Amino acid sequence: MSHMDNPLLTQDPLPPFPRIGAADVEPGVRALLAEARAEVAGIAARQPPSFATVVEPLEELHHRVARAWSPVSHLNAVLNSEALRTAYNACLPLLSAYQTDLAQNESLYQAYRSIEAREGASLDPVRQRVIAHALQEFTLAGVGLARASKEQFKQVMLELTQLQAKFEENVLDATNAWSHHVTDQAQIRGLNDVVAEQARRRAHENGLAGWLLTLDQPTYVAVVTDAEAPELRREFYRAWTTRASDQGPQAGRWDNAPIIEQILAKRHEAARILGFENFADYALAKRMARTRGEVMGFLEELARAGRPAAEREFAELEAFAGRRLEAWDLAFYAERLQKQRHAVSQEELRPYFPLPRVLAGLFEVAERLFAVRIEERSDAPVWHPDVRYFEIRADGRPVGSFYLDAYARPHKRSGAWMDECVGRKHLASGDALPVAYLVLNVLPPGQDRPALLTHDDVLTLFHEFGHGLHHLLTRVDYPSLAGINGVAWDAVELPSQFMENYAWHPQVLGRISGHYLTGAPLPAEIQQRLRDTRSFHAGLQMARQLEFALFDFRLHAEYDPARGSRVLEILGAVRRQVAVVPVPDWNRFPMSFGHIFAGGYAAGYYSYKWAEVLAADAYSAFEERGAFDRATAERYLDTILSRGGSCDPLAAFIAFRGRAPQVHALLKQHGIIAPETVA
Repeated sequence: MSHMDNPLLTQDPLPPFPRIGAADVEPGVRALLAEARAEVAGIAARQPPSFATVVEPLEELHHRVARAWSPVSHLNAVLNSEALRTAYNACLPLLSAYQTDLAQNESLYQAYRSIEAREGASLDPVRQRVIAHALQEFTLAGVGLARASKEQFKQVMLELTQLQAKFEENVLDATNAWSHHVTDQAQIRGLNDVVAEQARRRAHENGLAGWLLTLDQPTYVAVVTDAEAPELRREFYRAWTTRASDQGPQAGRWDNAPIIEQILAKRHEAARILGFENFADYALAKRMARTRGEVMGFLEELARAGRPAAEREFAELEAFAGRRLEAWDLAFYAERLQKQRHAVSQEELRPYFPLPRVLAGLFEVAERLFAVRIEERSDAPVWHPDVRYFEIRADGRPVGSFYLDAYARPHKRSGAWMDECVGRKHLASGDALPVAYLVLNVLPPGQDRPALLTHDDVLTLFHEFGHGLHHLLTRVDYPSLAGINGVAWDAVELPSQFMENYAWHPQVLGRISGHYLTGAPLPAEIQQRLRDTRSFHAGLQMARQLEFALFDFRLHAEYDPARGSRVLEILGAVRRQVAVVPVPDWNRFPMSFGHIFAGGYAAGYYSYKWAEVLAADAYSAFEERGAFDRATAERYLDTILSRGGSCDPLAAFIAFRGRAPQVHALLKQHGIIAPETVA
C-alpha cells in the first residue's frame, strides 16, 4: 500500500474513521516515524539554527505525529477489538522510543540553547515560552548528562515502568483471587438487586448454593454502603484494605511492600541523577506549585480548616448510629443519614435529566459565557452510529469542533474523558483548528425514551466539557503549548472543575432539567435538597483526600536511601494529624494505592485539591459579579482558558483574580466554614 493510501496519513481536516482498520495501524505508524526521524536529523543539522528553521518545523512535526496517532489510541478505547489492541500495543514501544530519542537529542538541545541565546530577547513571550518549555523537557529527559549517567537514567526509567506494572498486576491478582460465599439470605439484606442477582448467577456457575460475592470495586462499594450485616461489611473491608499486603485473607501472596521499596528507591535515584534532591523536587519542576514548602503549607492549611468539620460530622454520625463506629460502618450510616436528611436519590432524578435537554442547557451556558455558537453538523466521518459532531463558532467563524460519544456499549473503555483529536496550530507551514473527543458512558436511550442521566452524570458531562473548552478555545499558535498541552499537571483540572459549578447553579438546573414525559423542570424543593448534598460530609471527605495527599508527598519528599520507605511510619504520622475515623492496625491501604505507585500521581496527589481550590476561587469571582457576568467571563477566557501552556499558571491566575489563589472559596463551597467568616 502506498503512503498516500494509508488512512492515518491523509491530510483531511478530520480522521477518516470508517476507513481506518487494524491492518493500517502498524505500517502507518512505522512509515510516519521513519519519515519523522529523517526530518529530525535534517532539522538538527540546520545552520545557523533559528526559530523559523528549527522550532517551527519541529512544532509542525509534533502536530503531524500526534494527529496520526490520536485516532488509533482513541479507537482502541472506544471500539476495541483483539486485532486493534495487538496493533496498538505493537506501536507503543515504537512511539516511546521515538519520543525518548527526540528528548535526548543533543544536537537539537544545543540548537534550542543557541536560539534562546541569540534570538531569545527579541522573541514575543509565547515564543520564548515555547523554547523554555522544550528546554525543560530536554533537561528532565536527561539530555545534558554524561553518557554513563544518561544510560543509567534510561535504565532506571525502564525498571520503574516494569515495577509499576508489577504493582498493578499484584493488586489485580489479589482482587480477582478473593471471593465470599454466602448461604444465609439475611447476610445479603440491603444489597441492590443487580449485585445480588450477579452474585446468585456466579454461585450457580460455580456449582454453589446461595451467593458468591467478588471483590470488584462496584461490589465492594455496594457491600460497605448497603449491606445491613456488619460482619459482611467487615469481611469486605478487611479483604479490600489488605489487598497485595502481608495482612488479611491472602497475607503475603502478592505482597507489594518490596515493590514499593524498589519503586521509591528508583524514583529517588532518577531524581538524583538529574540533580534534584529527591523525587518530590523533580515532580515539582513542571508544576504550578514551586516548592515542597508550598505544597506542605497548602495541605496543612486545609487540614487545620477541615479537621473540626470532620470531627463534628463523625460525632454526629455516631450519635445517629447510636454506637461507636468502625471504619467499615462509615459508608453504611452516612448513606442512611444522607437519605433521611436530604431524601434525594440519583435514580429518582434520571427522568428530569434527558440528555438532549442537558446538552442544550450546557451549550447555552458556554454560549452565554464565551459568546460562541455551538451547532451540530452531520457531515463528519464517525466511528459509530451513536457519535455526534458539533462545531463551535465565534464571530461567525469556526474556531474548533468536537465529537460526542455518550453511551455505554461493549468494547468501549469505561469512565469519561476528553482527549485531543487535532491540536490547534497557526504556523508558516499551515493552520489547523482544534478538534476534541468527548466521551461518556451513560445508559443508552430506550425504545420510547431518550438517554436519562443522573445528576452525577450531568456533573461528569460539565467537567469533561470544561476540559473540551480549554482545548477548543485556545488562541495559542504552537502545538506544544496549545489547549491542554504544556499545562502544569496541578492546574490542568481548573477549567473542568470550574464548569462543574454551573451544574449546581439554580438558573442552570432550571434549564438543563425537564421531565422527559412532561417537560417540567426539577421541582424547586428537590433542587434545593440536591444542592444541600454538595456539602454533605465535606469535612470527612476532605480529611480522606488530605490523608492520601500528605502521605504521598511526604513519602517522596522525605525518602532517605539509608532508612528505606518508612511507609507505615509516615502513614501513621499523617493519620494522627488528619484522620478522624479509627483505622484497624491491619489496614494496609498503601499496598493497593495505584494512583501513586502505578499511575501518574506520584508526589502529585495534592493536585486534586490544588485544582479544586483554583476552580472554587475562580468561580467565586463570578459569584461576586453574577454567574454569567460577561466582563468576568471575557477576562477568564483571555487570561486562563485561551492561554494553554503559553504562560505561567500562577501569573495567569493572578491576572484573572487580581491576587494569588486562596482556600476560602473552597471551604465555603463545601460548607466547612460559614459564608460570613470569609474575610
